[in-house]
Amino acid sequence: MSVRIGTRGSALALTQTQQTAEILAAVGGFETELVRIKTEGDVRTGSLAQLGGTGVFVAALREALLADRCDVAIHSLKDLPTAGTPGLALGAIPVRADARDVLCARDGLTLAQLPPGAKVGTGSPRRAAQLRAARPDLDVVDIRGNVDTRLGRVPGLPGNAPDAPGDLDAVVLAAAGLARLGRTDVVSEFFEPEVMLPAPGQGALAVECRVEDAPVRDNGILAEGAVQGVLAQALAAIDDADTRLAVSAERALLARLEAGCAAPVGALARRKGSLLYLDAVVCSLDGKQSLRLSRATDGLTEVGAHLLGIELAEEFLAQGAADFADLGA
Repeated sequence: MSVRIGTRGSALALTQTQQTAEILAAVGGFETELVRIKTEGDVRTGSLAQLGGTGVFVAALREALLADRCDVAIHSLKDLPTAGTPGLALGAIPVRADARDVLCARDGLTLAQLPPGAKVGTGSPRRAAQLRAARPDLDVVDIRGNVDTRLGRVPGLPGNAPDAPGDLDAVVLAAAGLARLGRTDVVSEFFEPEVMLPAPGQGALAVECRVEDAPVRDNGILAEGAVQGVLAQALAAIDDADTRLAVSAERALLARLEAGCAAPVGALARRKGSLLYLDAVVCSLDGKQSLRLSRATDGLTEVGAHLLGIELAEEFLAQGAADFADLGA
């Protein structure tokens, strides 16, 4: 048996897909084959918000799944729209990597050490807004490109090509992506959630499959005694229950706010003992206004996590977040 795994063609996508494929193959006892699929986000230029959001990286992979050109697709979960696709299911969400954002700055500078007017690059309105809130004196520059392209815009970082432009003082990236690529040596500061909340789902991967290949679950819990195929059993084995709960809460909040990548919304859920905690922030694009709220639940099921996200979103709306942020709610 060989399982075809759909992936984008970037270095990061191929690396995280290969790592996941090896784990799937080990637990499932089958061969795997990577199927490279070019997405709209890989070929179009412009800011992510102008391209229509994170879904530009996902649609082609989902089409390949539905057309039986691959058996599963690996996504960065933060790229996955909150609306599902008929016929497809989230077969597995493996253990989450570091969800934090990081600063990669020249001379090892931290955010506090960057001089006034320093140029900091990011393609994320969420990161840009939180940067501006923390340091209104910075020049935040909108950038696109893969990890190496972005890092190449900061002079002196390890691994940069000799002809890299080096026209920025720093860039902000995801810790998880750099770790998967073995590039954490470029990090000058890890942002704690108190400084910068990550995107919902950041650090987690989504293994999407057709519904008939998905493990049978009841409220997030694997159904006992259900007949599972070989692929479904392997997907069930690599799924992490706590990560699934956390991202369910984060994505429910995002969905209720009707916020995509153009709305600066950060969220991070974490299980601590018998409670699931959700921290979130909604910012104006210029970072001048923001609202940060937290809530917890003892409902440690997917329904409980989903309700937690919805309830916190309702609190944001009740306190006027839609008055200063680009929310569709």
